[in-house]
Parts: sequence; structure tokens; C-alpha cells
Amino acid sequence: MEDDPWELCNDDGFVFKRKRRRIHSPSPPSVPDQEPADTLLRERKKQTLLKLKSKYEKEILLWETLLNTLRSMQQRTTQQHPQPNLSLSLPSTSSSSDSAGSSLLHDLLLQVEAQEAIIRDVSNLCDIAETVCVKREEQLKQTLFDLPIWASPLELMQGLYDGVDD
Repeated sequence: MEDDPWELCNDDGFVFKRKRRRIHSPSPPSVPDQEPADTLLRERKKQTLLKLKSKYEKEILLWETLLNTLRSMQQRTTQQHPQPNLSLSLPSTSSSSDSAGSSLLHDLLLQVEAQEAIIRDVSNLCDIAETVCVKREEQLKQTLFDLPIWASPLELMQGLYDGVDD
């Protein structure tokens, strides 16, 4: 009777046969059948971690490049165009007023050009950062689309059935 793979079950008067459940005792880790599966699992985990490491190293390198570019832009603009003293003093004569006005105008034009260069550089950095974010979003979407739930109903049921047999 113990060798019979089927057992009778009574569920509130509903009698049916089902496969006998085997009670698995904890097996020692050195079971020959388990070793290849453990090795395969460890290898898959290792490969997955190596892929993640590589992906994140590339992303960190990209962000470091962006940071270095931003720092170099800041240094370049501060070296090229130091902030002029914009205190406005009223000169006493008209001839000195023309030269002071042109000097002030020249300083203001330099400031505007420096600000324009900064805005252009920051805009380029924003475009690069947006491209990185769009790529990351596409990767995340793809991981969702690769889930087995999107398979055909037949493949999904086969996957569920295979999972029950394990």
C-alpha cells in the first residue's frame, strides 16, 4: 500500500485520488544529484552579478565624465571671465563718463557672453543626462516586457505546469 503513488482523499464527502506527496527529509549538501544544480545556480548568480557590475561601472563612468565636464566648464568660465566689480560710480566730467560707460558696457557684455557659454554647456550636459535616463528607462521597460507573464497562454500554462512538477 505504501508503494502506491496515489492516495484517496475525502474533502467534505468529495472523494478523489491524488498523487501521494512525498515528504522530503533535509538532505545533506553532498548529495550527488544536488551538486550539479547547486553549481549551476551559483554560476548563474555569478554571471548575473558580473553583468550588473559591468552595467553599473559603465553608468558610474558616464556620470563621472559628466561631473568632470561640469567642473572643467566652471573652472574655464571663472578663469576666462572673473566677476567684474559692477559698482556704479558717477564720474564728475563728461569725457570720463564716456570711458567709464564703455568700460561698464564691455564688462557687462563679457558677463553675458560667459553666461551664454555656461548655459550652452549646461544645456549640452542636460541633453546627455536625458539620453542616459531615456536609455535606462528603456532597459527597465524591456525587463518588464521580458517577463514570462507576457507569453502566450499556452506557454504560460506550460511554465506553470513545469513549476508544479519541480
